[in-house]
Amino acid sequence: CGCRWDGDFSVNCSFTGVSAVPEDLSQTAITADFSYNNITTFMCSDGRSSKDWMLKHLNLSNNLISELSLTTCRNLPILETLNLNGNAIQALTLDLPTPQKDGKGDRLLPALKVLSVERNHLSRVPRGLGLLQSLQTLRLSSNGIRQVGLSDFQNCSQLKDIGLQNNKITEIHPDAFRELNKLQVVVDLRENALATPLPQLLISLNFFRLEVGLSDDAW
Repeated sequence: CGCRWDGDFSVNCSFTGVSAVPEDLSQTAITADFSYNNITTFMCSDGRSSKDWMLKHLNLSNNLISELSLTTCRNLPILETLNLNGNAIQALTLDLPTPQKDGKGDRLLPALKVLSVERNHLSRVPRGLGLLQSLQTLRLSSNGIRQVGLSDFQNCSQLKDIGLQNNKITEIHPDAFRELNKLQVVVDLRENALATPLPQLLISLNFFRLEVGLSDDAW
């Protein structure tokens, strides 16, 4: 497929014209770059394979993915960063994996720290982000998100950095960020059309160390 290997742990398949992630991808790979290709779908394990990928960093940016489900990603137990920038994703599905025979369900991408879905076609914040229990950085800029609801970041207890700039946000629930006690970098809301009163929003954040990017909004 024209992929280039750097030792046994890093594979670069960018600009190779592939339309799918190769099924025979070495399970020793820690970093995989599939950016700038023609990939339309990405399917995690369907549960039939007991082998886990050792990937920590997966780049699927600048492809043709329009819909993606992370529900069955039980074969990526140590994935830390997932880059989905520059696709055509309209819906990103997160849900609890199917319980196994012993009745125990796996955690969804238990090690994922960075999820980047910039420059896509999302109209809402993906539901179920709280299932990503290690998520620290969420990048959703340059989509078509229109509002931020009360439960959009529910149970996202590890979130430190949220990027929502350049969307179509007009409304943010005053308590949308209230439970995010670890936010410490930026809630970036630039280039939106917010109608939520600024004092009300800042009071609800209640973080004195938090920098809130709000320029280019229409108050």
